[in-house]
Amino acid sequence: MSLPQPVPPSWKDLGKSSNDLLGKDFPTNGISLEIKTLTPSNVAFKVAGSRDSKSNLIAGDIEAKFLNKPHGLVLTQTWTTSNVLKTQVEVDNQIAKGVKLDLQTALTPDTGAKSALFTTTYKQPGLHTRAFLDVFKGPTFTADTVLGRDGFLLGAEASYNVTEGKITRYATAIGYSAPEYAVTLHGLGNLSTFAASYYHRVTPDVEAGAKAIYDTRSAGNVALEVGAKMYLDSAAAVKAKINNSGVLALGYVQSLRPGVRASFGLTLDTQRLNDPSAQGAHKVGASFTFEG
Repeated sequence: MSLPQPVPPSWKDLGKSSNDLLGKDFPTNGISLEIKTLTPSNVAFKVAGSRDSKSNLIAGDIEAKFLNKPHGLVLTQTWTTSNVLKTQVEVDNQIAKGVKLDLQTALTPDTGAKSALFTTTYKQPGLHTRAFLDVFKGPTFTADTVLGRDGFLLGAEASYNVTEGKITRYATAIGYSAPEYAVTLHGLGNLSTFAASYYHRVTPDVEAGAKAIYDTRSAGNVALEVGAKMYLDSAAAVKAKINNSGVLALGYVQSLRPGVRASFGLTLDTQRLNDPSAQGAHKVGASFTFEG
């Protein structure tokens, strides 16, 4: 008798454990600040800003999210410093169990540029499928599906340009996920780029992972990146990663108190440590989050 199957991850979350380990909590491109608050009436506000260390440009946005949990409705409005107005409407588990509808729109009043993306998601044990319609680009229809059974995962994605009447992009993936480790293989970009990722929770306090990418369209070697994370205690962790180009990144995360989190990052090009002209290759940054 087979065991009940969990809902598999979505296409974009295949290999997420490795991607998070190697990609998150390395704030090396400047300073960023994020403040989140929640009112008693279930209205969430978020203000975020960042200063790029290379260009010294400051970008930010303000967001308001209205939650109506009894009706599965979420309305999000965002205004950015680039004068882009964004709206997102989500309806979850109202039409049918496991079905979510999502509409995301963006408008730039200065130029008149606009976009609209309609998404339908359906989830059930052993299946996670999504369909996207990009209204103003093409229009383009994109669908992806992930099947899961006993830890094994199989996924595929394809995009179809309605105006041109042809498939513009396709990809596939296979993987295996267990509580302590996960392995994922991707064939991306019309099967022209291949990626393999690995994640392992070695102990409750130590995580390790690696990712390799091979692009058949370039004459270069395989791009390889390995990293690890160690929890110092319940409130602090350190991270490190290095790639085959010799770029080393270090990260430190500290929860100062409930709702207050600080991250610090450093990137060093180890092959140019003694090069006076390589100052731009070394980066440092920090990120602060306040949530209440």
